[in-house]
Amino acid sequence: MTRLYSKGKIMGHRRGKRSQHPNVTLVKIEGVESAKDAQFYLGKRIAYIYKAPTEKRGTRVRVIWGRVTRTHGGNGVVRSKFRHNIPPKAFGESVRVLLYPSNSTYMKSQGD
Repeated sequence: MTRLYSKGKIMGHRRGKRSQHPNVTLVKIEGVESAKDAQFYLGKRIAYIYKAPTEKRGTRVRVIWGRVTRTHGGNGVVRSKFRHNIPPKAFGESVRVLLYPSNSTYMKSQGD
């Protein structure tokens, strides 16, 4: 079965020496090693899926949705914004970087 997402890891909030920005989360995407490679993922949706202790709507599984906003440095890390800020217990956890919405100019140029 084919996966329609790439795996990623939450690295933490964007931060400086004395301040941190909890509304911006850094994500390392598997297989992305440069800022040029990370450009492909700009605008893509991210899902942080976790299990909660209590059941709501018939399930314990919850999701926090987010979006890749820009690259961070030259090593393929991306900045992202989630609908609700990611809690610190999620640092180091896995996320799914979905391959939509797709605005690939490569695919459009191949149609000529």
